[in-house]
Amino acid sequence: MFNYATLVEEKIEFVEIAPASELPNGERLFVDLGDRPIVIFNIAGQLFAIGDVCSHDDGPLGDGTIEDHNIVCPRHGAEFDVRTGKAVAMPAVIDIPAYPVQIRDGTIFVGIPKE
Repeated sequence: MFNYATLVEEKIEFVEIAPASELPNGERLFVDLGDRPIVIFNIAGQLFAIGDVCSHDDGPLGDGTIEDHNIVCPRHGAEFDVRTGKAVAMPAVIDIPAYPVQIRDGTIFVGIPKE
């Protein structure tokens, strides 16, 4: 799992995603970075990016509802903190990837591990 709470800048590269104007408050943006499906959330003006795969059953996670800073998986109700990727409610017990997000010159960038 990649978690930006333990970010070591030498081990990541930032990839340009989209203009920040394409992700207004309360919305989400789905992207694929190589073999990584990622969903980016704008929650109260803060951007968070997580892997778009539930660790419980490998189903899509990004269409789930947001409750505070948790996303609830639409399939079985597992919950994850979008700030850290931490699994916070059963049936999931394994964390999901969380990625750093930056806005530079009005453009969203997501940090992924260097190959």
